Amino acid sequence: MRAFAEMQADQRRARRLLNTAKGQIDGVVRMVDENRYCIDISNQILAAVAILKKVNKEILHAHLQHCVYEASEGEDRKEKLEEIAQILDTLMR
Repeated sequence: MRAFAEMQADQRRARRLLNTAKGQIDGVVRMVDENRYCIDISNQILAAVAILKKVNKEILHAHLQHCVYEASEGEDRKEKLEEIAQILDTLMR
């Protein structure tokens, strides 16, 4: 099992990335309100999407290392593997 400090570091990093994405989305809203150039708005949206994809990847990685790993020795194994399979199906759409 991973150390508590390592899990906290993952949480702090995820929070920082989510706050960055939130700031970018707030910026996109302002750009739309200001009737800014469409391509500039689109580029900012793509940047926010990239950050959200990155944080999602990191959260899923942490889930695999922590929750699924621990469940692999217990009764929750099948449930945890099904959860990951569902997420992967969604990502592949």
